[in-house]
Amino acid sequence: MLVAYLSAFACAVCYGVGSILQSIGARRTAAVGSLDPRLLARLATQAPYLVGMGLDLVGWLFSLLAVRTLPLFAVQAILVASVGVTAVLARIFLRVRLDRAQAAALVVLGLGVVLLATTAAPGKAKPLGSLSVAMIALGLLPTALGCFWAGRALSGERAVLALGGLSGLAFGATALCARALEADRNVVDVVTDPLSWALLVYGAIGMIAFAAALQRGSVTLAMAGQATVETIVPAIVGLTLLGDHARSGSGGIATTGFIVTVIAAAWLAAHSRVEPAAVTTPPPSDAVGSDVQTDPEPDPAERR
Repeated sequence: MLVAYLSAFACAVCYGVGSILQSIGARRTAAVGSLDPRLLARLATQAPYLVGMGLDLVGWLFSLLAVRTLPLFAVQAILVASVGVTAVLARIFLRVRLDRAQAAALVVLGLGVVLLATTAAPGKAKPLGSLSVAMIALGLLPTALGCFWAGRALSGERAVLALGGLSGLAFGATALCARALEADRNVVDVVTDPLSWALLVYGAIGMIAFAAALQRGSVTLAMAGQATVETIVPAIVGLTLLGDHARSGSGGIATTGFIVTVIAAAWLAAHSRVEPAAVTTPPPSDAVGSDVQTDPEPDPAERR
């Protein structure tokens, strides 16, 4: 059980640092007008984005260790603490000042995580029926369509928040698939299970949606949308379908901890502007290969 908790906290650290690095890489890549799978190929040329993705991959592997033992509502709430990790690291390394409200939100976030860590009941997930598996797999279509719609129809902060939330939905689905797959005892069954393939596709959708969100605005706003959805949806499904539960007699405390954690993380993400100020998307006139040229300085004689 200790390994599961340490894995969840390690995942939160990886996600927090990785999000900043991915933001830097995304801002160096020309924004697209709609959700384009080729965006990942362009981002692959940016070293900060690749390092951030590497940290996300390591964090995801840690999360798989966590969901083997802990219920989804606890794991996902601990992962959402990556927002707090980002704020703390920005304070230490980037000298970003935190006001009293942000500091209070960090304390509340930590309190909520502690409440969840002490009340979550460890155990394996219940096996899912064929109908539930089909519903999770079919959820790929509306999730992908929602991402395409948000990338094409929305702009500004609405697009950032929507794409961040949809990326959270996709990543939450990967956690759900991983938790459900733990009920299978045969390795061959796990590999051939539809949930295994759904997990991979959901992961790809989540990466594209989050990258598109980072291109359009604040990494903290994108994380606010992502953190809220990625925590709430898997928790509800885990409680209703997978048999996740709190320790006997501590359901109220676990519920309080979950609500406090989600609200504190979403507020902190939306109000902590941790941005790579030196990295911005270059204007068209500065793009490589641009035909736009600035007028030369006029000859002094022509000024008379």
